[in-house]
Amino acid sequence: MNPWRPLTIPNAVTLLRLFGIPLFLYLLLVREDYFWSLCVLIIAGATDWVDGYLARKFNQISRLGVLLDPMVDRMYIAATVLGLALASLIPWWLVILIALRDVALLALIPSLRKMGISALPVTYIGKAGTFALLWGFPLILLGGLDGTVATVMAAAGWAFALWGTYLYWWALVRYFVQTRTLLEDHKRKG
Repeated sequence: MNPWRPLTIPNAVTLLRLFGIPLFLYLLLVREDYFWSLCVLIIAGATDWVDGYLARKFNQISRLGVLLDPMVDRMYIAATVLGLALASLIPWWLVILIALRDVALLALIPSLRKMGISALPVTYIGKAGTFALLWGFPLILLGGLDGTVATVMAAAGWAFALWGTYLYWWALVRYFVQTRTLLEDHKRKG
């Protein structure tokens, strides 16, 4: 990882993905255009994979990218969940469940900072949960359209969203275990 090369192609892709968040919310809540807001989410989901692939393929992994990519993922999930709830496509209990997970994750920061760690590495389970949420919510949004296909897509979206929420919480448990282990190791060494 080269911390001194923040201006990379993968970071540019991540920043473009970040700029899609207000566009998504505008299309969903102001224009009430489910189709184009869905397109923005699909592009965001695809570019989430693209930035990681490019970083690995061209050895352009940077400290900024390691921090920015998961932050943008969480921002997309938050914006999508809030937008879908405000559009009455998902219930508020799901918003609260996902928000509580991120609040609990923030509780780890003081312990990590004591050890000089700025962030835990992203885990496969966390990425799988994010992937499921990033695909589940667009399918739920597609379910907001009319027709049989929309109904089927909504059901698939709910399956992804619920599985993603479970994986999101499972990753949190693993982050707490990992932090506890790091704290114990830090105490033994220090």
